[in-house]
Order: sequence, then C-alpha cells, then structure tokens
Amino acid sequence: MSLIPATILTGFLGSGKTTLLKRVLGEAHGQKIAIIENEFGEENIDSDILVSETKEQIIQMSNGCICCTIREDLRATLQLLAAKKRKGLLDFDRVVIETTGLADPGPVAQTFFMDDEIAETYLLDSILTLVDAKHAPQQLNDRQEARRQVGFADQIFISKTDLVAQGETEALMHRLKHMNPRAPMKAVHFGEVGLSEVFDLRGFNLNSKLDIDPDFLKEEPAQLGPVGQHNSPEHGHEAGHEQGEQCDHPSHAGGGHGHHHHHDDDVKSFVFRSERPFDPAKLEDFLGAVVNIYGPRMLRYKGVLSMKGTERKVIFQGVHQLMGSDLGPHWGADETPNSKMVFIGIDLPKDIFLQGLEQCLV
Repeated sequence: MSLIPATILTGFLGSGKTTLLKRVLGEAHGQKIAIIENEFGEENIDSDILVSETKEQIIQMSNGCICCTIREDLRATLQLLAAKKRKGLLDFDRVVIETTGLADPGPVAQTFFMDDEIAETYLLDSILTLVDAKHAPQQLNDRQEARRQVGFADQIFISKTDLVAQGETEALMHRLKHMNPRAPMKAVHFGEVGLSEVFDLRGFNLNSKLDIDPDFLKEEPAQLGPVGQHNSPEHGHEAGHEQGEQCDHPSHAGGGHGHHHHHDDDVKSFVFRSERPFDPAKLEDFLGAVVNIYGPRMLRYKGVLSMKGTERKVIFQGVHQLMGSDLGPHWGADETPNSKMVFIGIDLPKDIFLQGLEQCLV
C-alpha cells in the first residue's frame, strides 16, 4: 500500500477552517477523504455542518486539549483508519486533521514521526494555517497559540481580507513573513481555494522541494546570518511535552494583554548561510545540544547543507525536539555547494545559534 497523504489544517478560532474543509469536500475531485476533527467541548458543531454536505468519513476526537493528549489518541485513530482501509471496511485516499483553534500543531506533526507503524503508513504532506485578516493582529498580540500556528505553517491562507483595508492586509502579510519566511501565503475568499493549493504540497517533505522559499533571503538583510545542518538520518532527540510552558489553554479566545509592541512577536525566524562545508560530528553535537535546551521553543527548522565527506546535498528538518536528515541529489555542475537553513521559534537566542553553527564549519 502506498503511503496515505495527511494534511494538518490549523488556524485560530474563527479563521475559516471549517469553511475551507467544506469547500474541499464539496469539490468534484473524485478523492475520498477521511477527516479527523478535534474540538473543545462536548458538542461538535463542525461535524454536523460537514456531515450534511458530504459522505466523507468524519472521526471526532472531542477530548479537549489536543496538545496534551493528542499524540496517543491521534496515533490510535490513524492506526484504526489504516487497519479498516486494509480490511476494505473504509475506502479513503487521504486524511485531513482539523485541529481545534487553540492547538499547537507541533505534537500533531510529531505523531507522524514518533511511531514506526504511522511513519510506514502515512506521509505528512503539509501543515496549512488559516489566518483571519480582521482579527489576526490582535490574536497574534495576545495569543501564543496563534503565533505558534503561524510558525509551524507550510502554507498560510489569509481569510476575510474583504473586511479590512488593503494596507492592513499588507501589514499583516509583512508581519507573518517576518515570523515565518518559508511558508508561501495567499489571501483567499470564503474558502474558495483550488485543490492543488491544499493537497500534495509536499511542504513537510524536503526531498521533493529542496529549497526554502527562494524569496525569503531577499527580505530585510539585517535578519540574515550564515545557514547550517546535521547529518545522521536518525529519527530521534525527543523530549517530553511539558505542561505549563506549552499548554496554556484558556477555553476561549478572549482578551489577554497586548504587551507586544508592533511586530515584536516572540515567534521569529532567522537564517544561517555559509559556503564552507560542515564538519558532521561537530554539527551533530551542536544541534543535539541546542535541541536538548531549546527544543520546546523550536517550532520548525529546515535546510539544505553542504557536508564534508559527501558530494550530495544533505536535507535537514526538525519540529520541536525531533530532527532528522536525508541525503538529497548531487550538487549540480553549475552550483556552488553551500548551506542555508531557516530556524523558526519562540525567543530563540539567534547569536548563540549563529555562532555555534559557525564553529561547526570545516
């Protein structure tokens, strides 16, 4: 059985996830989609909306906080779906996981790499994040969950742009780009998005899309430093998910304190670049150390590197404390081997990362 593609759909409360899902299900694309939903509370309204529109399989996981409990529950649900598919009891081509608006997508994404059976059955295609143009500026100020969702995104869709002035949308896009330079972003209306923009993006799978967003290096040169990576293709470096620092989940989308200044978000990105190759052992030691210390705050990190001892590109990526790498294609005859990597995280010490990576070069 070929790998079943999975898409994680995230976005803060009211950003339009259900509208987008309804649109995807309503399009005559001939694909059968299994949907896993996670919402707060006893009553799951979204599934009623969706069930009336479609014959897709919808699995509800109304168990409250997705980030504290989901990994085991989601693993069990994915295993059950795969088993039913193998036995011919269910027929579906792909899976969409719609997270609650208060979820950190990190543990959801990690589920696809932590368990061998899941990794051998499913391919995590991408994390799609919806951002509500009208309410996002305040939500990004007040709510770390909203900032995390932006940091994790492989693709950002901005909804409700018709409710704000063009200048406000542009300012929001500039802010989002500063937080996550590797995710393409697009304004969408009422969930009218082509299927090709939602599925088979391979946003999470670096092997098929080797480069980081080519335009991200053009933005704000002051942000850029030299880019680095790691080489052993292990699946490891996972530490526990801590309650508290990562699980501050009020049950509503209310106020908060807008103590962040303009664009002073705790989710930020920076880039490391170098044309000198890395020493594999030094790089592995350094990355192991920073992931051990800063892993819970490292949302996404990925890149393409030049390593001493191989003529091929090394493709590297990570989520929180989980990182790994693969050998990519050979460097082209017209390419100068080089490394570039983007880190997206919460208040990461940029100087420590950049200096440490510099010391790992040959």
